[in-house]
Amino acid sequence: MNLLLTGQHVDISPALREYVETKLERVIRHFDQIIDIAVVLGVEKPSEKDKRQRAEVNLRVKGNVIHLDHYAEDLYAAIDGLMDKLDRQVVRHKDKVQSHKNEALKNISATGL
Repeated sequence: MNLLLTGQHVDISPALREYVETKLERVIRHFDQIIDIAVVLGVEKPSEKDKRQRAEVNLRVKGNVIHLDHYAEDLYAAIDGLMDKLDRQVVRHKDKVQSHKNEALKNISATGL
């Protein structure tokens, strides 16, 4: 698995890199067939409200690409929200992949009886 961590208008500190990697361990624990992960951390232009911190991820698995983003006032909060969303999507993808395999086995055994 390859991890690409980039920042837009943000310097990626070693502490921030470590935080993202520890959060990704939870996702990897659920599904280990990940090809690569690209995480983009950034700060949106200031608008009428406060600055918005953005965390975005592109996760490639066999036959699918999962793209998510999350906005928050704090960059660490944006990463937390993003990883929660990503974890749910990866578990959903894993369930789809496994259900198709089990469904095929059920059809074979049902027709064989």
